[in-house]
Parts: sequence; C-alpha cells; structure tokens
Amino acid sequence: MPKLKTHKATTKRIKIKKGGKLIRRTAGQNHFNAKESGKVRRNKRRNQLVSKSLEKTIKRIAPYS
Repeated sequence: MPKLKTHKATTKRIKIKKGGKLIRRTAGQNHFNAKESGKVRRNKRRNQLVSKSLEKTIKRIAPYS
C-alpha cells in the first residue's frame, strides 16, 4: 500500500500531545487586539484543544505528524 501524503499546512499548525490530544493556536491574535478587554487578550495567549469533530479529519490528512 502506498504511503499517504501529509497535508503540510496542518502539520505546521497542530501539535499532538503525549496522550494523543491535538493542540492548536487560538485564532484572532494578529491585530485589532487593543480594543479587546484584558481578559480576552490573556485568554488568546493560551493554546486550545482541537474539537472532537475535527480530530478525525486532521488525523486523516496528517497521518504521520
């Protein structure tokens, strides 16, 4: 069976934790943050878990990451 191709953009954006959970960067951090409250800005610094509905798709397009 031939080796599957990995979607490189996904592998650059997603990290897999030791337990198999997927971690991604929080969206909306690049600009226009001055108008956000401090609480929102602090929360944007944290990484987020990928939702269960997307995990299956990501593991299919990036099987070797």
